[in-house]
Amino acid sequence: MGSHPQPSRAALEPFATLDPAALAGLPASSPLTVRSAALSAQYLYLGTGGGKLLLFTLDTPSPTFLRILPIGPTRPVSAILPLPSVARVLILADGLLLLADPLLSRPVRRLGSLRNVAAVAARAPEASDHTSCSLAVSVGKKLLLVDLTLHEADELEVQTRDISLVEGVKALAWAGDAVFVGTASGYSLFTTTSQAQGAEIFTLPESSRLPRVKPLSGGEEVMLLVDNVGVVVDRSGHPVGSSFVFNSAPECIAEVFPYIVVAGDSKVDVYRRRNGAHLQTIPHAKAGPGVLIVASDDTRTGGELVVIATAYKVFCYHKVLAVEQIKALLRRKSYGEAISLLQEFEADGEISKDMISFVHAQLGFLMFFDLRFEDAVNHFLLSETMQPAEIFPFIMRDPNHWSDLVPRKRYWGLHAPPKPLEEVIDDGLVTLQQALFLKKAGVDTVVDEDFLSNPPSRADLLELAIRNIIRYLCSCREKSLSSPEMEGVDTLLMYLYRALHLVDDMEKLASCQNSCIVEELESLLDDSGHLRTLAFLYGSKGMCSKALGIWRILARNYSTGLWKDRASLSETDSPESSVDKMSGEEIAAIEASKILQASSDQDLVLEHLGWVSDIDPELGTAILTSEMRGKQLSPEKVVAAIDPEKVGIHQRYLQWLIEEQGCDEPHYHTSYALSLAKSAMDVVHSESNYRDKNNKEFDSDVQLIFLLRERLQLFLQASDLYDPEEVLDVISESDLWLEKAILYRKMGQENIVLQILALKLEDSEAAEQYCAEIGRDDAYIQLLDLYLDPKNGKGPMFTAAVRLLHNHGESLDPLQVLERLSADMPLQLASDTILRMLRARVHHHRQGQIVHNLSLSTNLDARLARLEERSRHVQLTDESICDSCRARLGTKLFVMYPDDSVVCYRCYRNQGDSASGRGHNLRKGGIFKQCWLVSR
Repeated sequence: MGSHPQPSRAALEPFATLDPAALAGLPASSPLTVRSAALSAQYLYLGTGGGKLLLFTLDTPSPTFLRILPIGPTRPVSAILPLPSVARVLILADGLLLLADPLLSRPVRRLGSLRNVAAVAARAPEASDHTSCSLAVSVGKKLLLVDLTLHEADELEVQTRDISLVEGVKALAWAGDAVFVGTASGYSLFTTTSQAQGAEIFTLPESSRLPRVKPLSGGEEVMLLVDNVGVVVDRSGHPVGSSFVFNSAPECIAEVFPYIVVAGDSKVDVYRRRNGAHLQTIPHAKAGPGVLIVASDDTRTGGELVVIATAYKVFCYHKVLAVEQIKALLRRKSYGEAISLLQEFEADGEISKDMISFVHAQLGFLMFFDLRFEDAVNHFLLSETMQPAEIFPFIMRDPNHWSDLVPRKRYWGLHAPPKPLEEVIDDGLVTLQQALFLKKAGVDTVVDEDFLSNPPSRADLLELAIRNIIRYLCSCREKSLSSPEMEGVDTLLMYLYRALHLVDDMEKLASCQNSCIVEELESLLDDSGHLRTLAFLYGSKGMCSKALGIWRILARNYSTGLWKDRASLSETDSPESSVDKMSGEEIAAIEASKILQASSDQDLVLEHLGWVSDIDPELGTAILTSEMRGKQLSPEKVVAAIDPEKVGIHQRYLQWLIEEQGCDEPHYHTSYALSLAKSAMDVVHSESNYRDKNNKEFDSDVQLIFLLRERLQLFLQASDLYDPEEVLDVISESDLWLEKAILYRKMGQENIVLQILALKLEDSEAAEQYCAEIGRDDAYIQLLDLYLDPKNGKGPMFTAAVRLLHNHGESLDPLQVLERLSADMPLQLASDTILRMLRARVHHHRQGQIVHNLSLSTNLDARLARLEERSRHVQLTDESICDSCRARLGTKLFVMYPDDSVVCYRCYRNQGDSASGRGHNLRKGGIFKQCWLVSR
């Protein structure tokens, strides 16, 4: 990690300074020299060079001296290890291991017979282990494992076993099941679960300092020191993360998460645990012999305290809260450092989510007042607790409709209360001018250098601020807000769109589902000429009458040349180059039709139907035939309101009313038929008057006539509810013969229908089909008469007559046919047909005779089979029983059914002829036997 940046913040701050000798009440003639220190919960243990152990408590505002425990004047205390799981404190003094109770209320006791102990380390206790702990002890060339177990009555059981042979041990540390050993030659790792030889991690150069090891993260990792470099390894001895490069070789190391505290060279340095960044330097001049000592509570990872001990003084520090560190950076407007620190605290879990949101909001407000609007809104968006109403004072001056919604938050009091944007920008520009003046005078300021080198204009700043507030409010629309907040967001968003003339965005917001307050916006939009936006807004709020009134005005303006809102045109646009005049008129009609199609207000729909239909008849039809409205319009009033000249709308509405809505009122059926008939006559008449057309126009007219007549014919055939006589009166003088035929057919005038089909249309196939539908032979005779005697000066239609006789002559009476044949009819035309008729007649007669005789024969055979069945003999024995009551028949009268079941006479009288003795229903199901078949 090379060089370290200049520390910029305080991670630790002092809260007390101790003079151990003075607090313990010792005379100045016998001074204390601190050689070791340890923290355990609220207790501070100090070991002296004169063999004394002192206890202080740090849980009160000012540290308190509790007790002093003498160990021996010739036994300097070199290490103190609190063992809370067994309620003991382990002391290493002059190569001996001693045990004391946590409150130092009893004399110390020696741990076993161990002498010349070089180093000792305690295993971090497991969460579930409250009565035992393990120690790694280096004695001479042996590495020992000492297990301590606490029993009742405060009895302590001690068990010792060898781990391995290691010479020259200088430092020990425990991580999991592994013991890290530091010697003058290097670092090794031994496991306590086996007697295996230790694994070498790495060796030390000859000129290096004495090895030092420090457990980190509650015994999960270990730091191995090589001069001023700290290498962090896991339980297996593998490096993890990055190494620490300290400013000087450490004399003592402590951890208070998330910091590493290192003492050495008359100062204490604080580093960040995660990335090794240097945060703070605390200078301390050593007074007297010994080294600078730092200690923290190694028994837990959430400690807050650190003590720094010199020979005669002890300084107590605690962690500066994450919030306070960030606040200090924000006061200095060090936004980049504050953001980095916030991210570090967030990654380490040192700060809550609510506080993260709070800091982002505070950053946003500070940057907003520093005219860094884009960055400010970015932080507003990162805050989950910030309310949209906090932005409202920047947009609208108090008091206003939403003044009560604005929360009275002061955050950390680092920024002024929100005020209108113009004032924020003006104040910011004044600050910028002052900074420029101070810079020229050689005075450093906290204003951004980019602003000083390229100061923006007021107009650019105002536009930038509005665009970023728009971005924030648009994001707020996607959140779940209360109704008043949503009203404020949408209404003020419309204000901001209008301020930047963002017409498309205004119309998009107004036309979609929104919470805008109309009363706050209608005068503003009306005065600024944004009528389309106002119309969309009225429509989205269900104020259909006002919306339609505006669309009607706009349509009139479009038609007279005022087709575009002047406020919505940019300076470079011209009315001739933007949108076509008619397209604007159509847009107004389309938007109005959307409202009318969903409206069930009959008077409103009929009021605006006319001008919409004038612009686009298709829209008029869509309005009348819409299925979106909850209640359909009254057909009577709709028909009366339709302009008589708009025949197409009238016809399509009646067609929808009859075909889609299933209307069965004869009046509407008759009106629809009459309208179609008149339209067909008009089209045919106009076509006959204009013959000088090109082929394309002629084909188009023919197609129109065909479609119109087809629709008329289909309706006349499908409906039975119109009055055919009224329709006939309209088309009586026209050449719509097929339509007349359909009408006469509805009236039952068969002769006239045949005359039209056979003589006017000369459609023999249709005439014959109509005769087949009538279903009487005299209809064909009547058609034959028409062919042979057309009258009206027309000659006989012999070919059609022969076709009729050829197709249906076999079913006609030859005498009637011969009587109607004309003497003028050529014999060669009728001879074959008449001959075939006579032959068919004879064939039918003979075929009838054959069928008659066969029927007689079959009847005779059936009677014979019936006689045989009734006269057959049946033999009964003494064992024969009735199939119904299961009684023996004996000499009783009995009855036999066709299915061969036999019952006694009593059962026969009870059940009759309808069912046999076997339950067969003789009335519903017959009985068949092979012998009954007719063999002839």
